[in-house]
Amino acid sequence: MANLSTKIKMYCDANGVLEVDFLNDVKLQDDSDGNGAYIKEWNLDIAQPTDAQLSAQESAADTEEANNQVRSTRRTAYGDIGEQLDEIYKDIDAWKARIKSIKDNNPKS
Repeated sequence: MANLSTKIKMYCDANGVLEVDFLNDVKLQDDSDGNGAYIKEWNLDIAQPTDAQLSAQESAADTEEANNQVRSTRRTAYGDIGEQLDEIYKDIDAWKARIKSIKDNNPKS
């Protein structure tokens, strides 16, 4: 199950809002009775999403969160950009093969 913040980002993106500041635009709060996070404050120019609209974003949000994990894993495996540039200078074909292997071993959804 995707995080509420991810579903909100997906809802906003689908409605033309590409950046969401969770300190000012949308404030979330965890419910003290264990029901999870909810929207405490909504300060965007688009309508606050209903529970049904957020639920409709579940699949896209799950995919986004999985892809974010893949991006993080790839970023670590790629290594420092300076070292990559040196690797490219020395043997671009070997660098291409290494990057392809990293991408193949960490596919996005």
